[in-house]
Amino acid sequence: MRILHILLAALVMPFATSAAYASCAEGHVDLRGSWGQARFSVEIVDTEETRAQGLMHREHLPRNAGMLFVYDAPTEPAFWMRNTLIPLDMIFVDPTGQVTRIHPDAIPHDTTPIPGGPNVLMVLEINGGLSQMLGMTEGSEMRHPRLDQDTALWPCE
Repeated sequence: MRILHILLAALVMPFATSAAYASCAEGHVDLRGSWGQARFSVEIVDTEETRAQGLMHREHLPRNAGMLFVYDAPTEPAFWMRNTLIPLDMIFVDPTGQVTRIHPDAIPHDTTPIPGGPNVLMVLEINGGLSQMLGMTEGSEMRHPRLDQDTALWPCE
């Protein structure tokens, strides 16, 4: 398993390294924890219509990309995979940027609700299995300019 983490780190290194030196940007999300650090290019969905569409009908998501669902206020979201063609990891984040839940490998086309839990402000969707390969854990921290920088655990620089 350790070898898998090392190999994956080599694949992720180009965007993980840039996250250490880059400031916050609307089109990127930085994550860090005891497992390391990673940066994803993200598409922001922040309206009821765009959140309802999500990643449905897409056949591919680049390895270092994701979709960031942003809510106006903390909520208790539930997701499903209807019309979603690729497996996804869902990373639920509270208003301070702390990862409160990770749902790995959501199954394409499954209509079973995936609860995010209470007090969720953002949800990051990335390729299925990637959070586990990186070793991401609940309690990790996210950095993004849409978080309140006065209360963020990892504020923008």
